Amino acid sequence: MDALGIVLIGVITGIGGGTLRDILLSKPVWWVKNPDELILCSIVAFVMYFLQRLTVERQSLVVWADALGLAAFAVVGAHIAVMAGAPVVVAAFLGMVTACGGGVIRDLLTQTRPMILCGEIYATAAMVGATAYAVLAQHAVTAGLAGILAFALALTVRALAIVFRVQFGVSGEPLILVRSAREAAAIVPRLRDSHGRVIERSSCDGGLAAGR
Repeated sequence: MDALGIVLIGVITGIGGGTLRDILLSKPVWWVKNPDELILCSIVAFVMYFLQRLTVERQSLVVWADALGLAAFAVVGAHIAVMAGAPVVVAAFLGMVTACGGGVIRDLLTQTRPMILCGEIYATAAMVGATAYAVLAQHAVTAGLAGILAFALALTVRALAIVFRVQFGVSGEPLILVRSAREAAAIVPRLRDSHGRVIERSSCDGGLAAGR
């Protein structure tokens, strides 16, 4: 993918979930009036174009950074939904959309199987954190304390899934599985060239890389 493609995909990943959230809440999309985050995503994505090899070699670091971002965006999305007057269930759902929506759009555009469809405890971690924030906020807990507790909960769920390779089973398997590194790698689809060589990992690799 060329530099422009990397920037485009990076921007979509960064702001896609929040954009969907604002549209569903019938709110003005925040980056239209204040493009600071749009510019930031563009700059970061452009820099990462030159650091692709480094990110591949430090895949475990990327996985943990992604886990932090997932937890943070889930809480932010839920907070914005709560402030807009959304019920607890809707706020929890929109928190998950904020955290995962951009990645799903990215995967669809790059013809990659989304991580949330691979058995990874990913969207579930976001939903847990967003639900926790919405419930705590509903019971008059201060936004700051609710945010910290919800963030910690979402990160803990995702971290446990990464460290212990806990996944949801596919059809015909138990609901929850703890896979070995070899078993986890065996179910990960990969893109191959005309000679059968692996040319790109799917998003399903993301949650498994830290354990390898």
